[in-house]
Amino acid sequence: MQAELVLGAVGISQMVVRPGDTALAHGSGDMPILSSSFLITLMESACNSAIAEFLENGETTTLTDMELEIHDALGIGSEIQGSATCVSYEDAILTFVCEIHDGSRLIAASVMRRALVERVTFLARTAALSLISEGK
Repeated sequence: MQAELVLGAVGISQMVVRPGDTALAHGSGDMPILSSSFLITLMESACNSAIAEFLENGETTTLTDMELEIHDALGIGSEIQGSATCVSYEDAILTFVCEIHDGSRLIAASVMRRALVERVTFLARTAALSLISEGK
């Protein structure tokens, strides 16, 4: 990771809300509004976009925790934009301030923390833990 360059990096992601993206379609609610899981996904996508050019070959990040505030709901057809700014990198943890807007209207905001990991090692560990869990 090019730590000295990653602070202040900004990433953007966009989407249009489709019927399959709603809480009703996902079973997480009973209204045809954007599912909160898509808010998180849009923010994660913006985080990944922000740091992609700073990762070394074989490195990636994974979400460790987040604080999410949802300010408003979105209906089908809404065109939204997510942004993420890297504000901290310490002990292999990247911290991002994220927002989602519908035009100028703030829909959601979060602080996300992502761990820097070596992809192959992380996937091998995950597979091993899955095998152990299956054996119980």
